Amino acid sequence: MLRSPASETQVTHLGRLWLYLLAAAVLVFLVAPVLVVVPMSFSDSRYLRFPPEGFSLRWYENYFASLEWVQATLTSFKVAALVTLLATPLGVAAAYGLNQSRLRGARVLSLMLISPLIVPVIILAIGVFYLYARLELVNTVTGLVLAHAALALPFVVVTTTSGLQQFDPAQERAARSLGASRWTAFLTVTLPQLRGAVVSGALFAFITSLDEVVISVFIAGGENMTLPRRMFSGLRDQVDPTIAAISSMLIGLSVVLLLVSVALGGRKGGRG
Repeated sequence: MLRSPASETQVTHLGRLWLYLLAAAVLVFLVAPVLVVVPMSFSDSRYLRFPPEGFSLRWYENYFASLEWVQATLTSFKVAALVTLLATPLGVAAAYGLNQSRLRGARVLSLMLISPLIVPVIILAIGVFYLYARLELVNTVTGLVLAHAALALPFVVVTTTSGLQQFDPAQERAARSLGASRWTAFLTVTLPQLRGAVVSGALFAFITSLDEVVISVFIAGGENMTLPRRMFSGLRDQVDPTIAAISSMLIGLSVVLLLVSVALGGRKGGRG
């Protein structure tokens, strides 16, 4: 197997062994800290300790028995769901419009849409805080949804644009030539073929909102405190192993969403 060609060239897997080992080392370096959190969440110690001396579910029980943790979780999921419902159609519409546009400034508009991925989040957080202070949106669900949607929108735009680059626009033009309106042609011809990209963008938008902490530190508080915000406060005030249990559950959720995204992408590739 190692001596078989690794690609259309004559380079064998044995010749690329160093590259495989390097990639494996990088993956271990990135994943190891995540894997350490999981056994720590089952520790029976009052402090974060690795390796754990004993195993217990007390910190998971402490999480579900705490009204503050549960309320923060519900707030995070509610905000993430609203962000997904807001960012997904806006991102799809923006990507489609820019893809169909012949304006010279379309590229500039595209760069503006993905600018939240480039600008440091702390700068966005400070700007959002001072703006929300004037609009009285600090510590409100509306403010959180709008701020998180601005961060999630670029992911939807990028994934949808990628799907549109693999789509043949002649199919939509054919539908319109047969009497369908642009809206009908988009819903019945274009959108079904972009389903994988759109769903992937929606999943990215959901997990981006659920995991966002920097902006939440500035504008989330009181009854509308998000889960990452409360976790950050817990790490600052005291080292509570409950945070390890919450982190483990969030890791599991992220893995599930990633597998769903990969499965959708693989299914799309199989049809293609």
